[in-house]
Amino acid sequence: MFIPQARKIITRGVLDWDGNVLEQDFYWYRGKLALCDAPSGEALRAAIREALTAHGAEIKAVLAKYDDDFKKFGSVQDGTKDAIAKLNADGAKIVADHAKAVEEKQALDRRILDLEQKLLARGPGGGGSRGKNAGELFIESTELKEFAPKGRSAKATSAPFKLKTITSIPLSGGGGIIPEYLPGVVVPNFMPLTVRDLLDVGTTESNLIEWVRELVFTNAAGVISEGALKPESNLTYERLNVPVETIGHWINASKQVLADFKQLATLINGRMTFGLKLAEEQQILMGDGVAGNLQGIVPQATDYSGAHAAEYDTRIDVIRHAMLQVQLAFYPTTGIVMSPTDWHSLELTKDTLHRYIYASPGMATPAMLWGVPVVQSYSFEPGDFLVGAFKLAATLFDREEAQILVSTENQDNFIRNMVTILCEERLGLAVTRPAAFVYGSFPAGTSNT
Repeated sequence: MFIPQARKIITRGVLDWDGNVLEQDFYWYRGKLALCDAPSGEALRAAIREALTAHGAEIKAVLAKYDDDFKKFGSVQDGTKDAIAKLNADGAKIVADHAKAVEEKQALDRRILDLEQKLLARGPGGGGSRGKNAGELFIESTELKEFAPKGRSAKATSAPFKLKTITSIPLSGGGGIIPEYLPGVVVPNFMPLTVRDLLDVGTTESNLIEWVRELVFTNAAGVISEGALKPESNLTYERLNVPVETIGHWINASKQVLADFKQLATLINGRMTFGLKLAEEQQILMGDGVAGNLQGIVPQATDYSGAHAAEYDTRIDVIRHAMLQVQLAFYPTTGIVMSPTDWHSLELTKDTLHRYIYASPGMATPAMLWGVPVVQSYSFEPGDFLVGAFKLAATLFDREEAQILVSTENQDNFIRNMVTILCEERLGLAVTRPAAFVYGSFPAGTSNT
């Protein structure tokens, strides 16, 4: 770690008649601004030194006049008394000026310290105070603080710690930081999307989600001649429902982890919540609706028809054909899902002169295709894709958002000095318009050129 050179800050000094320093009070400042020039401080010290030197010379002259008066007149003359009174006034003024300078210096030091604290609070890159992650929130929670002492007893189970507020924490500097205008245009950071981000997300307090879906629409609208019967259109509906399911997992850890909060935060952030979200995305896309699985999007989606395929189609063309298929079903495409491998291939698409068509290696390009966001999902095998109107056609209902439970009552935890950490959530997925999704594979022979 780099430690800046210290700056010597003098708070009090005593000079002799010739301006030499007899004693001084000081401290060493090692903050970030220690190496900054301070011409005003140097000039202030020089001015004080000059004033004290001049005052000392005046004292010498008055003392000489005082001795001369006694030798000549046997008493101090009025002119000498006036000079002594003036010296006293001048000395008092120098003391007051020095006290004022010290006060101003202390105020400056406080401002420097305050500035350093604000700079540290902004964090690397000056991006404002950082929102706390799941692990940090958990180790600071009252649930853990109440459980940790009990966790060393024979039987103990923590209260559920909910991670509901994690996604709503503002990553801002707060109201105490004064805004500062920065010239130019700040380009937003392109955060990776998940399938959950594409969906309409709501909450439910029930264990079952029901809705009525239009099944068949027979459109008989047409021109009617005078006196003719009007045609009758027809609509049929069906009632559907999906249950709320549970996704979760657990790990065993030693009891010592309750005292090592940093290790506990690492476990929660690095394994528990991450693993939960991976399983959640797998269920949203691929769940078969059997034995506690969600009814995922892919099993209900319409197969890619390839009706508009051409001879020299690339994979970019195939995605556009799938978007047209969604559009012909009267839905707008709002999202695309494919594997990271396929997105990697699309980004490397080149023309016949080997120039990149889609992306530039020197620029941060958002994951979008044909103006639609692309999610790179680890649940997809290379070669598969999903296109659809996600927000219009599917809703994810959170029954219980992600929560953490810690307990000593599991298997032989007691005799092994272990605790069990459980992370789980309850949710349901309603795919209300399956025709708004098109799922398929890139046809053999399609390339990136």
